[in-house]
Amino acid sequence: MRLWTLHPQYLDAKGLVACWREALLAQKVLSGATRGYRNHPQLVRFRAAADPMLAIAAFLHEIAAEAARRGYNFDVRKIARPRSEQTIRETRGQLHYEWAHLKRKLKLRSPALARQLRGVDAPKAHVMFRIVTGEVRDWEKVSVPAPGEKSRKAIARTRIRTPREHSSPPHRKK
Repeated sequence: MRLWTLHPQYLDAKGLVACWREALLAQKVLSGATRGYRNHPQLVRFRAAADPMLAIAAFLHEIAAEAARRGYNFDVRKIARPRSEQTIRETRGQLHYEWAHLKRKLKLRSPALARQLRGVDAPKAHVMFRIVTGEVRDWEKVSVPAPGEKSRKAIARTRIRTPREHSSPPHRKK
């Protein structure tokens, strides 16, 4: 199960469909409708939300919106709650880790998309996540970096510059 912090625009078709299905499963788990996956680490941040069901619904609605932008027809009637402005704080380290993870997957599964995304220095987060300073989450099942790739701490220390930072010099306090 992978409930991406990244905006779904970066997912290939297979990844978008998988994310939809896994988020629907997460919705069932959070509602108590299934016994499997109850302790899955990807659910930690949703369980910590003020209203976990509203949080997973917000996640699902954005996945469905991305699918609609691509001309797919995901059945939004499966989403248990209406669209909301629910947000969850997530760390920059987690976003960076997932970006590296997705790029590795896309190199194998969708090389053309991987090439298109090579120039993306600052990936957007899913709209429900508010990105804050921090490292890769403890609940993340970090895979061992391949040769030449960064460790968990190195990924968390990597700084992705925002578009605004690209266009203006950094301000220094004196």
